[in-house]
Amino acid sequence: MDAPTLTTERLTLRGLTMADWEPYATMWEDPRVTAFIGGQPRPRDVAWPKFGQAAGMWALTGYGNWAVIDRADGGFLGIAGLSDFKRGIAELEGYPEAGWAFAADSWGRGIASEVIAAVTGWADAAGIAETRCMIDHGNIASARVAERCGYAPFAELEGDRRAFRRRAASVRGRG
Repeated sequence: MDAPTLTTERLTLRGLTMADWEPYATMWEDPRVTAFIGGQPRPRDVAWPKFGQAAGMWALTGYGNWAVIDRADGGFLGIAGLSDFKRGIAELEGYPEAGWAFAADSWGRGIASEVIAAVTGWADAAGIAETRCMIDHGNIASARVAERCGYAPFAELEGDRRAFRRRAASVRGRG
């Protein structure tokens, strides 16, 4: 399955292409971006297999990541979507894991909330009953995005992180 294209007021979410590689690699080299995602900038040789993983998730699971593109200028802003990382974390196993990362220049504009609302809307329409995510306690901005988009914390994880879950509208209120 190829990534469907999603459109919001300001953004296009589409499958990753090789045209995204350079801005993707540059984004992950920025220590501001990785402060709560691994804690260290990612050199290109580490970013490259992650890029392939993000692009290939659709074919393996029927869900995956999107490149987030600014509709005004066509610029790459970041990446977001759903993954199955096989992390071995019980609280995440068996559920698509939501994730997002944006170039620091795009922060503070509500982009993450707009994107995750689109991603969770797509997941609901696709019949995905529940998604989860993992957020570092220090990443207050991402916790706010998650909560704004319907995620609620439900478990403490090793490494000073919390697990959040969001149930689709069709299953909210059930058990």
